[in-house]
Amino acid sequence: MTSTSWGAAEQKSPFASLTHIIKARETGIAIALIAVIVAATAVNPSFLFSNDGFRDLLLTPSLLMVTAVGVGVVIITRNVDLSVGSTVGLTAYMTGRMFIDFPGIQPVFVFLAGIALGGLLGLINGALVAFGKVPALVITLGTMYIYRGINVAWAGSDRINASDMPASFRELGTQEILRIPVLTIIAVVVLVIAAWYLKNLRSGRELYAIGSDPDAAHLYGLKVTRNVLAAFIVCGALAGMAGVLYAARYGTVSSNAGYGWELQAIGAAVIGGVAISGGVGTVWGAAIGAYLLLTINRALPIIGIQDFWQRAVVGILIIGAIVLDRVLAVRQHQRLVESREGAK
Repeated sequence: MTSTSWGAAEQKSPFASLTHIIKARETGIAIALIAVIVAATAVNPSFLFSNDGFRDLLLTPSLLMVTAVGVGVVIITRNVDLSVGSTVGLTAYMTGRMFIDFPGIQPVFVFLAGIALGGLLGLINGALVAFGKVPALVITLGTMYIYRGINVAWAGSDRINASDMPASFRELGTQEILRIPVLTIIAVVVLVIAAWYLKNLRSGRELYAIGSDPDAAHLYGLKVTRNVLAAFIVCGALAGMAGVLYAARYGTVSSNAGYGWELQAIGAAVIGGVAISGGVGTVWGAAIGAYLLLTINRALPIIGIQDFWQRAVVGILIIGAIVLDRVLAVRQHQRLVESREGAK
């Protein structure tokens, strides 16, 4: 099964490509995002047109976007990672500790350490899922609590303050290039690399085949175990990167850093068209879903919607995305049956 999305578009005529983009799930999510921004700006023009408003619009969802891209890769393989929020928190705290325990350490080494730790935690998840043949939901639910417990035991009641980290590192959370936050640029670079990998490399396309039908992929000779393991490592590494960026963005890190991010990241991917049943979707959709999710959280109070309904809207979006995926899958199955009967 191939993904009906931007990332899986075939090289056809410009008109065919335009038609494909218009029909893509990501386009609908992008239109919804624009509509939310327009509505909030109409009520309060500073939401978009002030310097802080425009900056926050780009910057706030960036870290969740990096996490959602990794989660999207795992969901495409018909798995899920509930431990990413704990991974973000653990790597964020480790980032601060490295600057305290190793004075003068270069930020690049801290970045590499955060990504490596995240990749290691993802490797643990992937190994338990791929070799243990245990459902990812069960494994990552357990590791979510284990990783969070390690973080709480390590941090205790202590917290990392901005003064504990060098100014050159903290500036990463505030620097801009042509009015675009550096963290947003980093997130977009990660997104483009992940999207290119899934579309152009054979191992990336194999993830879709595994998610569509793991048994058939195994019979076809695909390295299912290796690919699932790689997907979890990528997810963990991106969560580790998000943890390092979290420390740079907020400056203050405690044991509850990243709390609840796993549900937001999964919600962003699902809203963006990554089917929870696997095999369908793109990281483009996951990224747009992350921006839509956090932009809604900022916009609805401005529009005057109460807190309860703010949460309800997000839930409705997630349920609606899952129902839509199911409807599209049923329709596709019906078309395949009709085409087979017509060929007889």
